[in-house]
Amino acid sequence: MMSGHPMQLSNVPVPLLTTAYKGPLNYIEKVILANMHLIESWFRDQWQKTPASITSSVDLRNAAYKLAPVDTNLFPAGFNNLNRAFLPLCVQAMQSVIGGIMPTCTKILTIPESHTRNQYYLQSLNMLRTILLNAGFMVRIGSLDPTVLAPVEINVANESYLIEPLRRLGSRVGLDDFDPCFLLLNNDLSLGIPEILSGIEQAIYPTEKIGWSSRLKSSHFQFFNAVSSEFAQLVQIDPWLINPLFAAVDSLDFMTQTGLESLADVIDEMLVKLRQYYAKYEITDRPFIAIKADNGTYGMGVMMVHSGQDVLTLNRRARTNMSGSKGGRRVSRVIVQEGIYSCERMLTGAVAEPVVYMIGQFVVGGFYRVHNDMGNGDNLNSPGMHFEPLAFADVCNMPCANFNHMSYTNRFYVYGVIARLAALAAAREIAALGSKV
Repeated sequence: MMSGHPMQLSNVPVPLLTTAYKGPLNYIEKVILANMHLIESWFRDQWQKTPASITSSVDLRNAAYKLAPVDTNLFPAGFNNLNRAFLPLCVQAMQSVIGGIMPTCTKILTIPESHTRNQYYLQSLNMLRTILLNAGFMVRIGSLDPTVLAPVEINVANESYLIEPLRRLGSRVGLDDFDPCFLLLNNDLSLGIPEILSGIEQAIYPTEKIGWSSRLKSSHFQFFNAVSSEFAQLVQIDPWLINPLFAAVDSLDFMTQTGLESLADVIDEMLVKLRQYYAKYEITDRPFIAIKADNGTYGMGVMMVHSGQDVLTLNRRARTNMSGSKGGRRVSRVIVQEGIYSCERMLTGAVAEPVVYMIGQFVVGGFYRVHNDMGNGDNLNSPGMHFEPLAFADVCNMPCANFNHMSYTNRFYVYGVIARLAALAAAREIAALGSKV
């Protein structure tokens, strides 16, 4: 974990939230806090065996009786939503991580998405660039977009930078006057690995093999299932309290309704298991299921259901929404995931969920994704959402000395632990491809 001085929570811009911290979540927090030294030792050992991805973000859902990741992104696009007061921590983390994988590195070429008009993404890209610059590296940005034929000046937040056309010379990729040590990928490669990146001698971090053209959410959660089981055994808790049930269903066509009967059967089988857990923990909420494109992103191809019958009676609009993902790719495979309610709300009543950002194995920040028009069982990663930056930096890495005190500090520390479990699962996922961070 990154070192730092304890902070006064009165100086930290934490949004005011209404939460339902009762029963089992108190138990989870107390177990994690009571085992902090054991947990940190275990993490140190795990990172030695399997280094974390250079960048990642984890979406969490906190249902009061359960706290678990629901998505892990290795090409995060929300660096602009982090609290800028903790830029030094991001810089320190980046120096440590890059120093560990390539000690002699001086030049980095960032490969972004082709969102040249998305101001929020351009702000995120600028924040990532700022972190790298302040970490002491020469940084340029090279675009995969074939329409970028000359340098494009980007102006965001009173700052400017260039996005330049990539060039390939032999087995190396760079810019006309810039030969980078490695490529930092901030493009999820939903449409596949472009030819210009194939067979190059420079390293690409995170590996291009983990892009959404080939990566599956269900594969990630298979790794997380193993990680959460190991962790649960370490601290002696039921792994279900930190791990969503899931299954994958293939050979689907939502428009022709092919395969929906099989999907409905998997949903109903999962609901039976969920009701058993709900009965065990005396949970009175109505269980539900999240259906997501198995290799999708940006919250596309997502829907919530309460029974298998729900997918058999979808109207045309709902089937159209589920049939495509980013880049117009047809959805033929989905992950069926246990739905987790969010108990956290802004004082306005808006539902909120935490998102934790990591550089390597270090928690460097986070924010709440907030939606004014969605319920506590809905997908908040949808149009109309906004973000509330949080000072996750030190508070995620250092719990309150009074472990019995239910504070923001302790809550965020627990968030950081669960997020690191997801990052560890992603690290193993990358290692299984025969790739590095």
